[in-house]
Amino acid sequence: MLLAGIACFLFVGAIPTAANDPFLLNDYALELLKKQEYEKALEHFQKAFNMFPYNATLKRNLAEAYSYVGKRQLERNAYDEAADTFDHARELFPDEGKYGVMRGIALYSAKNYDAALFELERARHLGEETVETLFFLGRIHYDTGNLPGALEVWGKAQTIDPSNRRVADQLEKARRESKVEGGMDRGYSSRFSISHDVETRPDLADDILEVLEEAYNRVGSDLSHFPSARIPVILYTRKDYRSVTNSPGWSAGLYDGKIRLPVGGATEVSPLLKAVLYHEYTHVVVHELTAGHCPTWLNEGLAELEERKVRESPSSELTQAARQNGFIPFGRLEGSFSGFTAQEAVLAYQQSFSLVDYMISAYGWYKVRDVLVNLGKGMNIGPAMGAALHDFGLDYVAVVEEWRSFVQKKFGR
Repeated sequence: MLLAGIACFLFVGAIPTAANDPFLLNDYALELLKKQEYEKALEHFQKAFNMFPYNATLKRNLAEAYSYVGKRQLERNAYDEAADTFDHARELFPDEGKYGVMRGIALYSAKNYDAALFELERARHLGEETVETLFFLGRIHYDTGNLPGALEVWGKAQTIDPSNRRVADQLEKARRESKVEGGMDRGYSSRFSISHDVETRPDLADDILEVLEEAYNRVGSDLSHFPSARIPVILYTRKDYRSVTNSPGWSAGLYDGKIRLPVGGATEVSPLLKAVLYHEYTHVVVHELTAGHCPTWLNEGLAELEERKVRESPSSELTQAARQNGFIPFGRLEGSFSGFTAQEAVLAYQQSFSLVDYMISAYGWYKVRDVLVNLGKGMNIGPAMGAALHDFGLDYVAVVEEWRSFVQKKFGR
């Protein structure tokens, strides 16, 4: 995540003649910053400050160097490291809110919601009631199911900057959801919270939570990742699901930070509903491993794989595509499937599942997980696959070609 709105200001001190003088170290560090060698610059700022800790210029430059390094860590999705780095800056200037805002954003990104809320509220009381602060406070309330709290702080952010599109979009979405979700009942398990219409049977909600707890362990075991933050789940009527999510008619569920499901008049967890729960929960794990930077075919392919462990599905469209050489190019499958027709979507999901299933069979779960981790570090899919499959001498293009040959031999004439 890029940290918007951070401006770093550095102060140049006088240059004395002594080689071990802190100001020479300071000036050398400034040159390193110009070259974007932030970690090395920080090291020299630290040495300069330790020599002369009462100098205001050296102290300020050190704090700003911490913010540069923390920002780079955020861009690399190293959220916990960034939170610690921003904390060093905040300790130097505890009465200034801006470093606390940076730390709060890092903690939010790491899904450490309680600590992030505390840090951002403290910064707010120190005078940092900015659009950036209020936006992330709203995100914390929204992600933890407190829609009224989100609406309140985003409303304040909008009064500060009515033209801010990011705030306006979040506010409009939260208002739309609040109309539907405001009167819902709520329940909890150890790792999930659930909201549902008052007409939904409480035992159905409990059964859904039980299935999700099961998915937590099984999917987590496959991908070696177990989310720590409680995951919100919302059950809708089909009509309300469409109005809230604006999803295509073929959608059976959605994960956008919350698991959203159209359960309609269901009275029990059918095999189909259980499969959908596994599917949507897999998106939670993939999102955390990749920091949300995952091509759709890989994301949906993994979700389909976990779903099919619960309920098998035919691959007739894939068979036909193999026989007619009518595959959808994977470049098209890297983006959203929402614009596909129902028929295109069926093939897109089957094709995505087939490639992921082939990769796991050929290279192993751990290699697929390496791809996800590389994506989480900011790599694009090509470099991420090339780095993970280096031992096999394969890249993205070669993997797709191997899969295509395999599928055409299996299904083709």
